[in-house]
Amino acid sequence: MKKIFALLLVGFMILALVGCGSSNREIVQLTLSSEDSEAILRAAGIMLPDVEDTAVAGTTIQWFSWYDNFHNYSDEEIVNTGYWTFTNKYDCEVEWIECTWGTRFDELANLVLSSKSPDFYPGNTNTFPIRAIKGMFQPVDEYVDYDDPLWAGEKDYTYNYFSLKGRAYILCYDNTTGNVVIYNRRVMDEFGYEDPAELYYNDEWTWDVFYEMCVDFSDADEDRYALDGWFYFTGIFYSAGTTPVIYNTETQRYESNIDDPRLERAASLLYDLSKNDCVYPWWNNGWSLRNGIEGGGMKEGLLLFYIGGIDEIQGTVSEISAVWGDITEGEVMFCPLPRDPQGNGNYYTESNPSGYCIVANAANPEAVALLAACDRFKVLDPTVISVDEMQLRTTYKWTDEMLDMYDTVYNLAINNDNVLVAYYEGMGDKLVSVVNNYIGGYHYENVSTWAQLKESYDDMLDYYIADLNSQIDAFDPDAQ
Repeated sequence: MKKIFALLLVGFMILALVGCGSSNREIVQLTLSSEDSEAILRAAGIMLPDVEDTAVAGTTIQWFSWYDNFHNYSDEEIVNTGYWTFTNKYDCEVEWIECTWGTRFDELANLVLSSKSPDFYPGNTNTFPIRAIKGMFQPVDEYVDYDDPLWAGEKDYTYNYFSLKGRAYILCYDNTTGNVVIYNRRVMDEFGYEDPAELYYNDEWTWDVFYEMCVDFSDADEDRYALDGWFYFTGIFYSAGTTPVIYNTETQRYESNIDDPRLERAASLLYDLSKNDCVYPWWNNGWSLRNGIEGGGMKEGLLLFYIGGIDEIQGTVSEISAVWGDITEGEVMFCPLPRDPQGNGNYYTESNPSGYCIVANAANPEAVALLAACDRFKVLDPTVISVDEMQLRTTYKWTDEMLDMYDTVYNLAINNDNVLVAYYEGMGDKLVSVVNNYIGGYHYENVSTWAQLKESYDDMLDYYIADLNSQIDAFDPDAQ
């Protein structure tokens, strides 16, 4: 099983978020079997530095985030083997500095300004480039040698998409898939639909087939809606294979792509889905998903597809089975977003970095790089990969089909011919707000056409792109 670490990493996010804000939250010390532990440490001795050569062994680093993907808070969870190697081989530890999602950047800025910088923060597309420009994060390349065999394959991705003036700002140890289509196989069968995974493998999983299922399934009088979730529109929009704003990796400048006909076709699909009442009207439900949870209604046959991250269906058996369907009976499945039938024949998903940002003035950046090396080790080493796969099978009850499909969508994300990076908040609040108006203009009560959206926002889009590029031009990494 290749690259299974990414599943483990994002899975912890959901588990930790469940407990956020709980005064009764306590760390549960889980471990691996002695056989697995010894095998991992033997393999680590081949790929990772010796303890005696590591000056930061025995130190603690501070993780600033709204979730904790290192520690366990239930004995039904799985062990993060990258973090396990970090603690067991090097006697290092991670201290979680908890923040709130909505105010995370303000909180972090205040810590940096008050000389209380934590060491690291999740490395994702919300951080780049604007937070690097504003001095919130520091370059990472002085702490990792991307020419080392351990990091083979990550250098081009890191420097192409997350560097400014030749300096990298996300310590990428892998990249992971964006949105997928999650569904319940029992419900698909009950309504007489073909399995989307099988359609994908037969290259028949297109927007047209997807749309027909959504329209046939949806019935507002029966409270059935094919789609729900915060990201169904971004998933469908980016399945066109491009974004409204693209990053020119040669010039390191952003460019408008708003006239690309692929975007108009995606917009037309979203418009039709909305006009045909295929989307759960969460804007009329106090801006809340059905039952206030991700995937609400799927087990009951009131939701056909949930478009979101694979992490949504990682968690304890009881958590997943209560919402998505009986995972022990193979009901839960996922597949890539369908493809544009008028496109080039490729399936697309966002390619997201897995890694860390080092906070400006961090006290222990070398230990952050060591943790990233442990995470990179688990991507490459067959011993760790097999342990991670075993945990998913035995603890989370993932099936062979789910594990194989993860490999499939992962390979879509890392395919250099189809890399699709969307920077979201990383482009700055004003620019991303305009982009979101294009992408999300079809899920409100007053649905807009693509032509109407372009007429309203094209000038603003050009203005804010020019402003971001001027900030990039003026940026000097060495002056931070």
